[in-house]
Amino acid sequence: MTATSSLPLFLASVIAISLTGVMMPGPVTAVTVTKGSQRKVAGALVALGHGLVELPLIVLIYLGFGHFLTLAEVKISVGLAGGLLLLWMALQMLKIRLLVFDEGKDMSHGSVIAGLATTAANPYFFVWWATVGTRLLTDARAFGSTGVVALGATHWLCDLSWLFLISWVVFKSRRLWTQGVHRVVFGVCAAILAGFGAWFIFSGLDLAIGE
Repeated sequence: MTATSSLPLFLASVIAISLTGVMMPGPVTAVTVTKGSQRKVAGALVALGHGLVELPLIVLIYLGFGHFLTLAEVKISVGLAGGLLLLWMALQMLKIRLLVFDEGKDMSHGSVIAGLATTAANPYFFVWWATVGTRLLTDARAFGSTGVVALGATHWLCDLSWLFLISWVVFKSRRLWTQGVHRVVFGVCAAILAGFGAWFIFSGLDLAIGE
């Protein structure tokens, strides 16, 4: 029996593949940690913002527009614009790093926007859907529209569960954080955003030069 021979077995494979991706630390994880220090449901809101980019993308790939994600021009544009956006977010995080513990100040944008922005800024998110995601959609077609909807819902629920768990754990443990720990956490998350931002820009420029 293969994964595509039954819908439950197929969805089990979707869960396994999705969790390997969502559990990998990245920009979305970084903003979930910082937002979770202020609000325990922040992860769910970040997942909502993530879904606002991901679910329409699934529909577009299903309709046959997935090949656009593999175009060099698209990769370059997303890499450069996304990298600059993550660098800006990292700077904003550093600016409030010294104030968030004493004054309860938070980043100017909300959790939903943070999830949307960090998702849309990641060119490798689109590459994943143009490759691994497209294969999953191909398998889902075997079960008709039900399979496609189930794929989208299952994948997003994996995102939701993991990100909510992160923010819940961070929020529940924050009473144990000293001022120094709080600032270090924000500093590390800002460094993660800046690192990915620089990597995305470098990758975009490298691809542009190679064209």
